[in-house]
Amino acid sequence: MSADKEKLNQLLQKVDEIALSVNKISEELRTVSASLKSLAVGQITQQPTVHVTRTPTPSSTPAPTQSAPPAAPRETPQQRSLDDIRMSFPEELEARLSFDEKGDYIIIKPKQFLGSENFAKIASAVRGMGGEYISAGKDSHFRVPKKKA
Repeated sequence: MSADKEKLNQLLQKVDEIALSVNKISEELRTVSASLKSLAVGQITQQPTVHVTRTPTPSSTPAPTQSAPPAAPRETPQQRSLDDIRMSFPEELEARLSFDEKGDYIIIKPKQFLGSENFAKIASAVRGMGGEYISAGKDSHFRVPKKKA
């Protein structure tokens, strides 16, 4: 009976080792996911550069002496929703934040102490969306404009 008990203990030890490994892998995947989300937000919020190239076309009629320059395409600013902003953060950070719409901005406030690492991650994501941190004591918050620039 003690041989069976020893084998069972060895199996339990291996299961514990596997569980630790899975937890480490899971944490690494969360970190990678958060980094990818942060990068994606930065790319989404950056304005694409529009280059207009005109190729000369042969014309049998002379060009008018005064011509208006071609109108550049105008991009209309798009609105961000509260859910768009919320989805920009990894789940573990999103759970620590409250989101509220006020006027032309989405206000993001921490529900608890963030620590320097989490604060930096949030600040980076907010800056990537064209937002800023407002330092106001107990009323400090992050502010992201609803309109994409």
